[in-house]
Parts: sequence; structure tokens; C-alpha cells
Amino acid sequence: MAQRRMFSRKITESDQFLDMPMSAQSLYFHINMQADDDGFVGNVKTIKRMIGASDDDLKLLIAKQFLIPFETAIVFIRDWKIHNYIQKDRYTETFYQQEKAQLETVENKQYQKMDTECIQNVSSLDTQVRLGKVRLGKDSQDNANDHSDKPNDSELKQRFEDLWNQYTNKKGKPKAFTAYKSAIKAGTTDSEISKGIENYKREIEIKRTDKQYIAHGSTWFSNKRWTDEYDLNSSRTEYNPNAEIDEELGF
Repeated sequence: MAQRRMFSRKITESDQFLDMPMSAQSLYFHINMQADDDGFVGNVKTIKRMIGASDDDLKLLIAKQFLIPFETAIVFIRDWKIHNYIQKDRYTETFYQQEKAQLETVENKQYQKMDTECIQNVSSLDTQVRLGKVRLGKDSQDNANDHSDKPNDSELKQRFEDLWNQYTNKKGKPKAFTAYKSAIKAGTTDSEISKGIENYKREIEIKRTDKQYIAHGSTWFSNKRWTDEYDLNSSRTEYNPNAEIDEELGF
């Protein structure tokens, strides 16, 4: 039988919690409802899609430390013991023992990871649209999903895959990845690129751009097209193929 889930008002009525948008608050409540008896959740993507929450909502919960993420795509509710007390005869230990072993209880029944490095890479949760910079006082981190200063090739490949899946004309992937790595090292963020892709796709829709004139992925990334100013007016205009002849040729 499913356990009742309780919520502590000192958490859900705090200024830090109420300052978040309602969508982020709702996601937090639903994640709590789906957690196991130890406070772990292994299907955050499903919950997010189910209630229509955004990637930014999840990022904000992690940035404000309401959730603790793991590289295995599992998340843990930091204040679980404050919210809930489960009797021993009704308690079922979590399946996620590896993640549980990385946690320790601190003051006020809150949890934290034993290592000092907070894992911010949640790209495995299909969440690559980052928040900008979230300031949470002296101990906060800027841009919760910007990962480490020097991401390794594996992290970059995973992050690029999410952006590549978002792009519409998937041609020239190796060249696009090389351009992406160079841009990231120069200080570009995934959120900037993701927003640029969405703006370009919106312009394509508005202008009814023929498929043959849509920029190859290699062209778009190599030319840093996320920095372009796209025409997002709702009025439809005729498309001039000569304007992007280089893209038709894949340059």
C-alpha cells in the first residue's frame, strides 16, 4: 500500500520556496508524491512531462537545493526527513543504494552529499535548456546547469547530443560538434545555443522556408548562428532563396 506523503510548512511556506514560480512548486510536490520511502525518485523526466513542467523548473529546484541530483539521473529530496516520518513496519528501503551511500544527514534532518563537489550535470535528465544565473546568497552557484569549468569530452558529447536532437537539419554532425566545443570553450552556454535553435526554427515556420534552404547543422553551428537576429514577426513573408544560397550548398 502506498504511503501517505507529508509536507512540512517550514519548507513549503518559506520565502525561498514561495519565490519560485508555481510550475516549479508544483513539480516539487509531484516529485515528493512519487518518491520512494527514502526520498529517491528515478523518473523525474516522466513526472516533468506529465505535469507540463519545464526544464528550468527542474534546474531551479536543483539550484535552490530542494533536490540533490546524481549522475545516474536519480534525484533525492533533501528535506525528505523533515517532510516525512515512516514507521519501521511500513518502511521499504530504497532501490538506489549507490546514491544513498553518497548522502549524510546534517543539522535539522537535512541531507547533503558527502563530497564537496555538487553534481550539476543533469543533461541525462533531458534538461539542457539552462537557467541564466541564479543567485542564492554567498553559497550559491552561478548557472546551475553550466557544469564544470572544464567539462570532459563525454559531458560535451552528451550535451551536444541534446542540442543536435533539437536542431532541424541534421547534416554535418562531426563538423557541428567541433564548432560546438570551440564555442563552449569560448564561453558560449548551452542555453544560448538552444534559444538560437528555437528562434531559427520559429523563423523557418513563419517564413515557410523550403527544406532545401534550411541550414545544415554544420553550417549553423560553424557560423554561430545562435547570435543571429531572427525575424519572429507573426506575419508571413515570402522567402528569398538567394539570401541563404551558401547554406543550400552546405558552406
